[in-house]
Amino acid sequence: MNFVKVAAAVLNQTPLDWAGNHQRISATLAEARRQGVTVLCLPELCLTGYGCEDAFHSASTHRTAWALLQELLPETKGLIVSVGLPVFFRHALFNCAAVVVDGRLLGFAAKRFLAGDGIHYEPRWFKPWPQGVSAMIDTAEGQFPIGDLVFECGGLRLGFEICEDAWVAQRPGAALARQSADVILNPSASHFAFGKSEVRKRFVIEGSRAFGVTYVYANLLGNESGRVIFDGGALIAAGGRLIAEGSRFSFADWELVTAVVELDLSRMSQARTGSFAPDLGEHTETIRCPFSFPAQPPEHPRSEPPAWERGAFAKEEEFTRAMVLALFDYLRKCRSRGFVVSLSGGADSAAVTILTALLVRMGLAELGRAGFFAKLPHLPKLAPLPERDVIAELVTTVYQATIHSSETTRHAAQTIADAVGATFLEWDVTTLVEGYTQMVSRALGSDLNWRDHDIPLQNIQARVRAPGVWMVANLRHALLLATSNRSEAAVGYATMDGDTCGSISPIAGIDKAFLRQWLAWMEREGPQGFGPLPDLHVINVQAPTAELRPAEYHQTDENDLMPYPVLDAIERASIRDKRNPLEVCLLMRARFPNYPLAQMALWVERFFTMWCRNQWKRERYAPSFHLDDENLDPKTWCRFPILSSGFASELEELRAYVEANT
Repeated sequence: MNFVKVAAAVLNQTPLDWAGNHQRISATLAEARRQGVTVLCLPELCLTGYGCEDAFHSASTHRTAWALLQELLPETKGLIVSVGLPVFFRHALFNCAAVVVDGRLLGFAAKRFLAGDGIHYEPRWFKPWPQGVSAMIDTAEGQFPIGDLVFECGGLRLGFEICEDAWVAQRPGAALARQSADVILNPSASHFAFGKSEVRKRFVIEGSRAFGVTYVYANLLGNESGRVIFDGGALIAAGGRLIAEGSRFSFADWELVTAVVELDLSRMSQARTGSFAPDLGEHTETIRCPFSFPAQPPEHPRSEPPAWERGAFAKEEEFTRAMVLALFDYLRKCRSRGFVVSLSGGADSAAVTILTALLVRMGLAELGRAGFFAKLPHLPKLAPLPERDVIAELVTTVYQATIHSSETTRHAAQTIADAVGATFLEWDVTTLVEGYTQMVSRALGSDLNWRDHDIPLQNIQARVRAPGVWMVANLRHALLLATSNRSEAAVGYATMDGDTCGSISPIAGIDKAFLRQWLAWMEREGPQGFGPLPDLHVINVQAPTAELRPAEYHQTDENDLMPYPVLDAIERASIRDKRNPLEVCLLMRARFPNYPLAQMALWVERFFTMWCRNQWKRERYAPSFHLDDENLDPKTWCRFPILSSGFASELEELRAYVEANT
């Protein structure tokens, strides 16, 4: 038993998809057996799906998960497997990993620390299990231990840190090390955010070193339930070294990452460590069972992240791959026939259009034609088409001109659609705008003009664009994608029922400064293996503009608001870091010394005022993808009252400071 083959699985599950979740777990078990794996870690709550939300409060959810676990038992012959599911015990719900050994259910390790911040709401559904406590759960199939447990199978000692357990200061792994654990399994549902994968690697590697164990980390994959993206990235570490690493953002249903580990090395490493002191009292209950380990030859450790993660533009690559995977899963899981984008010729709609086209290119490249269309069985007519024709069928763009639209944006819109292979439609909505304007003018008995009615005259142009593009989406049985970004969401620089229209709002979590940076990268570099899109030059040379005022106003976004880098810095200082207006202004003055105090104070006041006025808009945005742990989505990350004082006292303090210092 000195050499043991362990494995971590990533699974693209769907909440309450009992048949599909079962099939993907079964396929993973079969592959693990084929590869000679002995110990297999599956992700957190993989039976039900992690994103079941309040369906966890349904008794039928627990009953079905339990029945599904029983069905899977025969498929674990010859394996030691952890399977994530909710367990109802003594009128409370616990997030557990079932330990199944050679077709037999051994017991349940319960999660001790629940994720309750940001996008996570686990305390709404689950209870934390206390340290050092175990109990017996009665079922129709017999009694089983549950709680803070160590499992010893044929002499191999297993312990658990379930996702959040590894992110806290008082990690259970320290106690498991004192209990002489050989392997710590971490079944996780760890959402993607920029740069987060490096944090995971650190706690996996350090856990293996500090606890003297083999550490096996499994994760979910894909757009599981709508907003959250799981990036996969299974990890195996031993002795403070990462020895196996899985891919991230795969289009596959599942992936298995394996490594052969030498138990004597980790055991003697603990013995040589002067600070290691085994807990001879065995305060944590140990559940024992016999198990015969197959002979396993040693294996050379291997670990190398994909080349795109090692490059200078890792964030741009992460953004691209997370978005295309999220869009693909959304497309296939809701059985949509494609996407529709109101392509204005500006940065936001161009970015969304490019990402939908990349979805096809990247999916075909990874899965091959047969694999790609096997995941889109509702679109059989597309399977024989060339790649560019598939994009044209799946991605429809619409340029909707008004009297204020320029040839520059029309040309840019058509150029981008042609460059990526999307279908391009165009029409003019000027008569609709004039019709509404005249109708309201007659009803009010006064003519509307740009001096007195600026915002209504801008908004009506954005709103009349919505019905036509919605109609195209309906006719094509497609998803309409909204194109508003996070910077606009922060200050409400968007027309409700206009440019916010859509089934999903994919870039609502991305600030405009980064989006423009990404577009410049797409023009010059592009994702590894797919190359740049030089035609993006027609977008990148423009100053962002809504094109809703007459040309003589020379409207640009930054003239209406402030420079986007300043806006995004103010947003982080005020909303993420919770600084008051004066503190934000002083911080911005230090960061952007080229702007005078009075100008910076004006922008800070504008931000706080618009932020407070527009919380209702953020509440109404279509669901967006979580890409950054500095999100503004009130449904998953950033809560703020719809009604408030508007920072009246704090802004008065700012004005007084400016008056005294200028």
